[in-house]
Amino acid sequence: MSLKPGISLRKLESIQGGMAQFYTPQSSDETMVVQVPSGTIDELFVHHFQTDQLLVVRGSFVLVALHNKQYHYIPLSEHNPQVITIPPGVPHGAINLSSENCLLVNAVLRHGESHPLDYRPMKPPFPYDFTKIHTILETLEKQKDNKVIDSVLSKA
Repeated sequence: MSLKPGISLRKLESIQGGMAQFYTPQSSDETMVVQVPSGTIDELFVHHFQTDQLLVVRGSFVLVALHNKQYHYIPLSEHNPQVITIPPGVPHGAINLSSENCLLVNAVLRHGESHPLDYRPMKPPFPYDFTKIHTILETLEKQKDNKVIDSVLSKA
């Protein structure tokens, strides 16, 4: 699914092995485990020579990407294993309004030396739309509840 030129979101492929689910790892130059604390409202930052490939392994958060003077709010959750790819030059940040920390893996692709401004926060040019963010989070919660119900029913 294309969200803006260069940003992509794809469901993570897996195979079942007994009771375990095996997911294909992302190729990367560097792999980081990142924690987004509960209550986080990040300012934006932009990487000049790296592509982020993010996968939530615990919890959920909303990724905010800025494109053409518009915010794009992308919900990511452990209940829907997806990898979002963010190319260089895209301002983005994280919002975690839940009561639990979010843990994710970032499989970084390097395209040269890090730029000194790569991790320096930049003030959002205009306020985030928290009404929209809360609506997205409510939808995420409903999807989570439906998966739990489906899991219980399939075991019955």
